[in-house]
Amino acid sequence: MNYRTLLPLAAIALLVGCESLPGMQQDEAEPEAELPRQCNEPIPTLVESTCLVDAWVAYGLASQRGDSEWREEQLEQLQGSTPEQHLQRAVVLAWGSERQWNQAAELLEGDLHAAPSDLQPLLRYWLNEVEGRRSLANRLERSESERRSLAEENESLAEKLEALTDIEQSINLRQYSP
Repeated sequence: MNYRTLLPLAAIALLVGCESLPGMQQDEAEPEAELPRQCNEPIPTLVESTCLVDAWVAYGLASQRGDSEWREEQLEQLQGSTPEQHLQRAVVLAWGSERQWNQAAELLEGDLHAAPSDLQPLLRYWLNEVEGRRSLANRLERSESERRSLAEENESLAEKLEALTDIEQSINLRQYSP
């Protein structure tokens, strides 16, 4: 056996010690800090903390999953006029009815700047999402209106064609009559 290879490996193993063995490592990181109070609130705040984005994502998911009754309860709690309450209300409205999307977009646009910089990309994403849904709804409404208009025009043309056919038949009957 080649002792020249084994000797350096044994020395490295002794220097590294038990820390390299799985399950034997000791965390030298700071002990778990207690989470800020904001992390446990059902409605997120704009106070910067380690859980700021996570709390807003959780609130957005709750809003997405919530029904109209949940939304109404939330909106009753969020009647204030602070940027924080506007953004909270916008998240609730963003997953409401089509009529509420306009209000959600206005609130997000108006108070996005008041959010901490870590939260702004998420809020911009939600704003873009609401704007996209509004755009699709508007296109659908326009195409439905266009479809109705074309159906009415088609019906009018069908009536005119029927009248022309009647006139043509009347003319043909006169020509063949003695």
